Amino acid sequence: MFITRKAEFSASHICRNPKLTDEENLAFYGIAANPHGHGHNYLLEVTLEGDPDPVTGMVLDLKRLKEIVNEQVVEPMDHRFLNHEVPPFDKTIPTTENIAVEIWRRLEPQFSAGPARLHAVRLWETDDLYVDYFGGR
Repeated sequence: MFITRKAEFSASHICRNPKLTDEENLAFYGIAANPHGHGHNYLLEVTLEGDPDPVTGMVLDLKRLKEIVNEQVVEPMDHRFLNHEVPPFDKTIPTTENIAVEIWRRLEPQFSAGPARLHAVRLWETDDLYVDYFGGR
């Protein structure tokens, strides 16, 4: 069985590779390469997999899932300039793909002991763009 919890956060970022020229950055990242940055209202979906507990009937207490997502993702990233305020994005380009991987990295240890396991992270950057990450599977 799968359960999914949504969360929202706002953050700004710059997608630029310092090893590339301005023209190359513009070609790869478009307006996201603007050196002043730009922001998004991200929508995060965290999906867990597991069997419902025979006593509670829940895969995981959804209040606890919300607390974990808030502690590990929303609080450290909300209203932040990712490149300057949220490691590893001082060294890693904060593309939607890389942000999804970092969210997985922050959440997965919280569920590694079970009973629910992290199944997927879906990160919406815009209404028509999202990334799904399944932990490198």
